Amino acid sequence: MEELRAAGAGPAGTGGYLQPVPGCGANVLAEVPGAGPLAERAIVVAAHYDHLGKAGGGQAYWGADDNAAAVAILVEVGRELVGQRAAGRRVILAAYDGEEPPHFLAGTMGSMYHVAHPTVPLANIDMMVCMDLCGHAIGPEGLPAAVRDSVFVLGAELSEGTAALVDTAAEPGGIYPRRVDLDVIPPLSDYYAFREAGVPVLFLTCGRWQHYHRITDTPDRLDYRKIAATVDYLARLVQQLRARPEAPVRLHGNARDDASTVASLLALARLLASDAATAAVKNLESLAAAAARGPLTPAQRARISMMVQALEQALA
Repeated sequence: MEELRAAGAGPAGTGGYLQPVPGCGANVLAEVPGAGPLAERAIVVAAHYDHLGKAGGGQAYWGADDNAAAVAILVEVGRELVGQRAAGRRVILAAYDGEEPPHFLAGTMGSMYHVAHPTVPLANIDMMVCMDLCGHAIGPEGLPAAVRDSVFVLGAELSEGTAALVDTAAEPGGIYPRRVDLDVIPPLSDYYAFREAGVPVLFLTCGRWQHYHRITDTPDRLDYRKIAATVDYLARLVQQLRARPEAPVRLHGNARDDASTVASLLALARLLASDAATAAVKNLESLAAAAARGPLTPAQRARISMMVQALEQALA
């Protein structure tokens, strides 16, 4: 809360910066004001700040990647947006409580409570951008920057024109945003409640790795250069989302972009030197050829989900 205040973002909770969540704790909500004809519309940028507490032996779960890094990105993106003083939609900076068990997907989950008790009319929200596991380099040292500096961006297919903004916000020397359909994975974070409420969503993540939900998720294992590059990328993306002329932005809940999903996975698989990656390339090349002819079948999309799991395990 103090960092958001110091960044220049104003209070946006029900009591100052806080929105109490019964049975859990409180969400921390701040606002970068809008300006111009779109000022009453909104973009939500969010990351959860809770974690798992202590392990059985009393050792603390640090939660550096899950999800302190994303909270730091949230604060710094807010700082950049405040400094720009640009016209466009207002931005709600949301640090949610209760994303981890036992609250996940329950009424005490901070984002679920926020959607059920909105501080901004849901009909005015044109995008919810969620971050989770955004602090680590992908794969072991020695892999190309095009792998290590990748960030998966899921959900762009669910709203018209968003994919182009995701791509154009990237700049040379920064992160590599890899677009993937949101439905290739099960619900994993705070975007879920917003999508269920009909709000367009984007989910940024570097995926699960060997330190996920372990006491070894410590600050020394974060990639701070990549975190800084993610701040720059996300600030550009959010500003583009703020300024886009379409209003409202509609959720297309069943939309898919098979071609982009396969292309993102194939680009990564081709950069890996392993027998598993070679097999994945062949599989993905056949899926890419099928996607070029039209929408994939449910069985083919199931294969994509399997490829996502296989690549995540290979890179972990």
